[in-house]
Amino acid sequence: MSSSLFDLTGKSALITGSSQGIGFALAKGLAASGAKIILNGRDRTKLQAAADNLSTTGADVQTLGFDATDHDAVRAAVDGFEDTSGTIDILVNNAGMQHRTELENFPADAFEKLLQTNVASVFHVGQAVARHMIARKAGKIINIASVQSALARPGIAPYTATKGAVTNLTKGMATDWAKHGLQCNAIAPGYFDTPLNAALVADPDFSEWLAKRTPAGRWGNVEELVGACVFLSSGASSFVNGHTLYVDGGITASL
Repeated sequence: MSSSLFDLTGKSALITGSSQGIGFALAKGLAASGAKIILNGRDRTKLQAAADNLSTTGADVQTLGFDATDHDAVRAAVDGFEDTSGTIDILVNNAGMQHRTELENFPADAFEKLLQTNVASVFHVGQAVARHMIARKAGKIINIASVQSALARPGIAPYTATKGAVTNLTKGMATDWAKHGLQCNAIAPGYFDTPLNAALVADPDFSEWLAKRTPAGRWGNVEELVGACVFLSSGASSFVNGHTLYVDGGITASL
């Protein structure tokens, strides 16, 4: 009984921004729990390479290339998939970007790009997929937030704003869609060794600071996010809604 709670056999999961990093790790983890995987990204060459890689593990993998910031393209891709290829039972809104500059000199165009990539994409893809989930009275939406949903650090104020917005949009999704049988939650990673954080990982001073600041004393490995994602994708979280689950080595719990 307990193991069946986390079984995703027969479910299909769309993960945005999943050709590398956290998105790819989550796709691999959901596949290991039985889910069929739909990888998404804008770079179709990288996307196909990721699909080929994941297929070697025995996973059932498809690709769905679209720009998550383009509302019309998202709607066309999601509706087309649902019409011809099957259901999307699980959505992981993972597409995101970072831009590091002191706030007083932060470029306006970079701020707008952060808003579109980190916030608008969650709205666009979430809405397109939820319309089909609502009709079926079932679905799981998992938005990737951040430790910066609760905390700030110098040089990334706009990113912090976007991730705070993701947690509140998650609450709004749950408030509107729980009555239709959907569970909408977020995962907030702490500091993980990913391509997005490559510059920080390569900085020994930052890594030393992070080890002292984080109770676990280290960077996170992307595979350590899989358990949270499987939980929120599965029947085990049937009454969990509007929640943000921090996977951060204790950094938000400690001064």
